[in-house]
Amino acid sequence: MADNLGSSLDDIQFRFRDDEAVDHPAVTVDAFLDQSNAAAVRIEPGDDARELLPHLDRIRLVEVNFPAFTDGRGYSAARVLREAGYDGELRAVGDVLIDQLGHMRRCGFDSFAPQATLDEADARAAFDRWPEVYQATVDARTPIWAKRHSG
Repeated sequence: MADNLGSSLDDIQFRFRDDEAVDHPAVTVDAFLDQSNAAAVRIEPGDDARELLPHLDRIRLVEVNFPAFTDGRGYSAARVLREAGYDGELRAVGDVLIDQLGHMRRCGFDSFAPQATLDEADARAAFDRWPEVYQATVDARTPIWAKRHSG
């Protein structure tokens, strides 16, 4: 696997943000914590996203690496960051599959740099698959139970 996976603007296949994308490579969590000028960080499986919480105001990009589609720890990292108020770009990189896109969006990912290019039509269908949701998450959609009890 390439060391710079997902760090290039050319690697981004889907981005749901209007701000300017960070154009420099992300550093590891350990390297980020040792620097005061880094604005992009990459979380690997086993890294604790909570270490970044005191620094959220200076982070513009967090890449979360999924080295294998079976490793779901990145979902938790995304939720931890979004629930703590992180509003910068949150990019899923690595072994990102079509089936995961909708769930990743619900956890707060707003850009995607999959290891293998995904079919655009299949990805659109995956992002739009479930217009109604059952659980509250960070994507601001109202769960069905809340809609049922709101009126």
